[in-house]
Amino acid sequence: MIFHAMTYLRNSCARHPDKPALADGGDTITYGRLWRQVCAAAPWISAALKARRRPVFVCIGRRADSAAALFSVACSGCFYVPIDPSLPDKRLLDMFQTVRPALVITTGPLPKPLPFPPVLTAGWADISAGPAYPDVVEDLLAAGTDTDPLYCIFTSGSTGVPKGVLVSHRSVIDMIEQFCAAFGFDGSEVFGNQAPFDFDVSVKDLYLSLAVGGTVQILEKKLFLAPRALIERMEERRVNTIIWAASAMKLLSALRTFDKVVPAGLRRVMFSGEVLPAKVLNDWMDHLPNTRFFNLYGPTEITCNCTWYPVTRRFANGEAIPIGRSFGNCRVFLLDGGREITAPGQPGELCVRGSCLALGYYSRPDITRTAFCQNPLQPDWPEPIYRTGDLAQWNGDGDLVYVGRADSQVKHMGHRIELGEVELAVNALRQVDSACCLYWEEKERLCLFYQAPEQDDRGVLNALKKTLPDYMIPNRVYYFERLPENRTGKIDRAALRAQYFTKET
Repeated sequence: MIFHAMTYLRNSCARHPDKPALADGGDTITYGRLWRQVCAAAPWISAALKARRRPVFVCIGRRADSAAALFSVACSGCFYVPIDPSLPDKRLLDMFQTVRPALVITTGPLPKPLPFPPVLTAGWADISAGPAYPDVVEDLLAAGTDTDPLYCIFTSGSTGVPKGVLVSHRSVIDMIEQFCAAFGFDGSEVFGNQAPFDFDVSVKDLYLSLAVGGTVQILEKKLFLAPRALIERMEERRVNTIIWAASAMKLLSALRTFDKVVPAGLRRVMFSGEVLPAKVLNDWMDHLPNTRFFNLYGPTEITCNCTWYPVTRRFANGEAIPIGRSFGNCRVFLLDGGREITAPGQPGELCVRGSCLALGYYSRPDITRTAFCQNPLQPDWPEPIYRTGDLAQWNGDGDLVYVGRADSQVKHMGHRIELGEVELAVNALRQVDSACCLYWEEKERLCLFYQAPEQDDRGVLNALKKTLPDYMIPNRVYYFERLPENRTGKIDRAALRAQYFTKET
């Protein structure tokens, strides 16, 4: 029985010492080299802190050594908190004060001095270059339990105040086992990593690859500003599997990248994060007829994903792509006022139970109790569920379909409106690349923010009148050449509210 996620690392290092484990375009770390670095750094961390289960900040970049540092912290018996040192000082300080790390590890040059009070700090290059003690690491792994925390990742804050989500080894092990069973990974995978290591999408790249002895190719951030070069680089590095945020897929499609170059080596494409418009999925499928596509759903709090949907057909523009059914060892269900919804077409809040649930929010017992609450369908023993705050409904095929956020259901002109339904209609329009809809309660205005190659407010509104009732047509329309995004690639709704809902427009 595996009860420590780093057991996968140890096993793959023993089986494939000469195979590339991590690569970033400038450096390639084989499994053998990775294990040696871990066996040097993990004992150092353990000896320096003289305690287990302590938080350790790791200053990350899009580099192979950043991932190696994360693994070393995990092998030491502590848990890692990946941070981007280029974040604003206030956010970094908020994260520091929430977690109070016992150690800060830096990997590579820092863009600016860290704004932290005095704390033990170490450079990755120094602690990984010392003597290796594999026997010590074996003892450290054996001393852990699967309920120990593995990492703490701060949410983007797109739906509220950023929170540190604490995830255990058990949850990551469960994710690995369920993904491998569902998708049949066999070790030939070369994962094209798009997400930064402080975004939970990257957890799948790193740990699925470790489990099967695959390779993670870390794609440089600058490549996503030059999509043709990105695809060429993916082909050069033989990337055959990508688990990307929907925003990255939308970007490549909007720029008509596949008219110039196609990533012909892709075998699997998995997407999540935001709703992917059907027109974008169809574009990818048209150019990659031999590639399998999967829609994944799940917030950080349930360890990446709890449902999956294998795409087997094209979808009409404006049609919602299902988020599918739950992975094994996981139960998803819909609640409305404590009552479970099983009939198709009736929306309810999507709730989850199982080993996938995070331990909670670090140092926030108040909001942990609210989000990770007792299962109302089972009152006889303690059984936590996670309330996602997302609305979904069952379709006639027994698959879940995402409807929108529970807090995005608004009352406008006497009608109850799902903002997600408006967004689905807008994103289906050929002239629109991306869009979001917000409601300004004070002014009773339905506000549409859209991104397109050219401004066409009248054309967008006229097109919406063909598919939406009058009360769902936006009252205000704002055009963007590029909508603001947060660090995880999602539309920054908080920034739009702050800019446009504080003045008369």
